[in-house]
Amino acid sequence: MYNAKQIIPGLIIFLGLITFPLWYNMGKAAPVPQPKLDTPAIQKLAQKQCVLPAAQMRTEHMQILNDWRTQVVRFDKRVYVAPDGKEYNMSLQNECMKCHSNKTQFCDACHNYAGLKLNSTPYCWTCHIAPKENK
Repeated sequence: MYNAKQIIPGLIIFLGLITFPLWYNMGKAAPVPQPKLDTPAIQKLAQKQCVLPAAQMRTEHMQILNDWRTQVVRFDKRVYVAPDGKEYNMSLQNECMKCHSNKTQFCDACHNYAGLKLNSTPYCWTCHIAPKENK
């Protein structure tokens, strides 16, 4: 191998620089957020249950909101019937945010953990009014 004295150390330095973020952050994962469910509306409920099971809402809430938007805007269908037969208004502001009014502790905590751009606004709030929170 020609110029092995320069190539091998160069490759070692290159690999060290490329893998630096991996080994520097090893074991420093952020803790999984625990959304706050202590809003007054949730505390008043006799049965604390969301539209769908919590695990499904965690993974599919954006698709559900998109489907609701399509049903309301295009087909004027405004009532969602859950698998348990209970009816809900298909409305982010009037249904979801009624219980989940603590946007910074509920929505923002998970969105930041999931890697949505910090200080960016999810496009929900381009049409809907973001809830005002008591500080």
